[in-house]
Amino acid sequence: MAGASELGTGPGAAGGDGDDSLYPIAVLIDELRNEDVQLRLNSIKKLSTIALALGVERTRSELLPFLTDTIYDEDEVLLALAEQLGNFTGLVGGPDFAHCLLPPLENLATVEETVVRDKAVESLRQISQEHTPVALEAYFVPLVKRLASGDWFTSRTSACGLFSVCYPRASNAVKAEIRQQFRSLCSDDTPMVRRAAASKLGEFAKVLELDSVKSEIVPLFTSLASDEQELVSDTNQHVKSALASVIMGLSTILGKENTIEHLLPLFLAQLKDECPDVRLNIISNLDCVNEVIGIRQLSQSLLPAIVELAEDAKWRVRLAIIEYMPLLAGQLGVEFFDEKLNSLCMAWLVDHVYAIREAATNNLMKLVQKFGTEWAQNTIVPKVLVMANDPNYLHRMTTLFCINALSEACGQEITTKQMLPIVLKMAGDQVANVRFNVAKSLQKIGPILDTNALQGEVKPVLQKLGQDEDMDVKYFAQEAISVLALA
Repeated sequence: MAGASELGTGPGAAGGDGDDSLYPIAVLIDELRNEDVQLRLNSIKKLSTIALALGVERTRSELLPFLTDTIYDEDEVLLALAEQLGNFTGLVGGPDFAHCLLPPLENLATVEETVVRDKAVESLRQISQEHTPVALEAYFVPLVKRLASGDWFTSRTSACGLFSVCYPRASNAVKAEIRQQFRSLCSDDTPMVRRAAASKLGEFAKVLELDSVKSEIVPLFTSLASDEQELVSDTNQHVKSALASVIMGLSTILGKENTIEHLLPLFLAQLKDECPDVRLNIISNLDCVNEVIGIRQLSQSLLPAIVELAEDAKWRVRLAIIEYMPLLAGQLGVEFFDEKLNSLCMAWLVDHVYAIREAATNNLMKLVQKFGTEWAQNTIVPKVLVMANDPNYLHRMTTLFCINALSEACGQEITTKQMLPIVLKMAGDQVANVRFNVAKSLQKIGPILDTNALQGEVKPVLQKLGQDEDMDVKYFAQEAISVLALA
């Protein structure tokens, strides 16, 4: 490990004439070896200052080897170092010397901590663009090969993120080697490596020639999608979930005919996967495949997967599919939606989990914005209003929440004629929670109503609620009267 004096930055090191102008740099470099983590972290953040003082030649010959040798440190320090080095090209002499930054970053790309490796890969990707094609093959590609064949899985996972940036400018012979190494990682013995390769499959496919995508990437996808590794469910799910998130991106590369022939069977198989995350990742990226082959070809296979996700025992899975429902609705069209999915959206309104009921309410608002007020008046609003008579007071409150969300999207006429009478009727509910939510709803929809409705219908009801025996009801009623200026 090089010390400060070895870097030639101690007193008198500038030329032997007693000039100690570089002495502060020596102090900073000593700090890099200090036991105080915060002090080392602060020093790492001053690396550009050190490099500027040393000059490009000594930065290359002295500072970078020093940093490469002192790579073992706290994760926080290593993370800062990985980030700094990504912006160091100008400090080592420009693109012609960018390869000098590779050794410390290569070491950082092999450490145990994931965030450090990811930042090192990010910096390497950035620096790769600085290399000329010749330098890329001379320095960067060998680095990728070393990482890809490393003994530790950490280096092999890092390699997965570097193939796509070096492939486009490589020669044909080197391209073949790169593809071979990527294939090897897709069948790696370690599940984490296969998962990393799967997550970069779409990104790598985008820079490949079409023939290579069809002959190599699609078979790789098929193999990974049927991964039956025995560390059991968790590993499998991660691999297949990562694959599901990239398969849709391949469709835009392959085009309609190839997508239908090669990807559609895999796509449909993953829609039936037992892992909810796999099905969800497919559904959430439907817009990509819709652009290529159209949603109608998928609808019959899509529906069962949506229904299963909508009724999944894990409420977070149900929540996720609700959030994608407006996207699906726009792709499937109003007729298909009304026939197959409308009932699901209404069922979510009475889910036993509040977060689901809340999301379902917001979903209805987005659907009205997509399909229009006439659709809402004929299809959604009547079903929502029927819930006002539900024996369960939570469902009655959901009616109010829906009215709050729908009123702005539906406009004054529907709100006044269809929704307001129900809200006013619910002011007499026996449950105080419902009554004070009536007051809150009237405050919410009040600005949408005309003056006659406010003065003639809303004001008397709020005044009555303002005298309610329940303190919460009284409070929210008086607040609504104040906000709506009805006093």
